[in-house]
Amino acid sequence: MAFGINRDELKNWKQSVENKEIAFLTHYWLDERFPGCKTVTKVGCSDINKLIEWGKQYDLKEEWIDYKEGYPHFDLFGKYEHEIMKKENLLEQLERFR
Repeated sequence: MAFGINRDELKNWKQSVENKEIAFLTHYWLDERFPGCKTVTKVGCSDINKLIEWGKQYDLKEEWIDYKEGYPHFDLFGKYEHEIMKKENLLEQLERFR
């Protein structure tokens, strides 16, 4: 279940993904399969090769790409989320939800 973002934020992320940009969207997320994780950052791009290449720098595997709803993305959470967001200089997205 996703919550904590508004329609404009989601719309902007989707538009960026459609425009073949590497786009980040952090929101609250609860999933019993991942105890202790309360946020997820979706990193999407409709240019699959670009997304794969972006992910390689962080040792993200191609098979981890989620293709749901036409917006290919990696789901970052836990250690990966914090480390990657720090390297991308986007910690303010995470701090918003802490």
